[in-house]
Amino acid sequence: MIDPIYALTIALMATVTYTTRIGGYILLRNRTISDRMKAVMECAPGCVLITVIAPDFVTGRPADLVALVITLLAATRLPILPTVVISIAAAGLLRQILG
Repeated sequence: MIDPIYALTIALMATVTYTTRIGGYILLRNRTISDRMKAVMECAPGCVLITVIAPDFVTGRPADLVALVITLLAATRLPILPTVVISIAAAGLLRQILG
């Protein structure tokens, strides 16, 4: 049997996640959004992801720092899918080589 506090925590986390996903639609449903605002809103998920990932790169591990540089270079020149593949491969290989 699952502990009630864990079930409550999971339910609240799911509720908050769902609320943030639909919040923009609810708050902006009757407004006309400019192209600039659309661009900002499209970037927001990536910004949130970076805040989750970024602390891992300040650990000082050389492999992760080099992989971050490779990922940044790939992101400036390639679409998202090749960038993700390159970044995963770079991180994996560099962790094997540099530790």
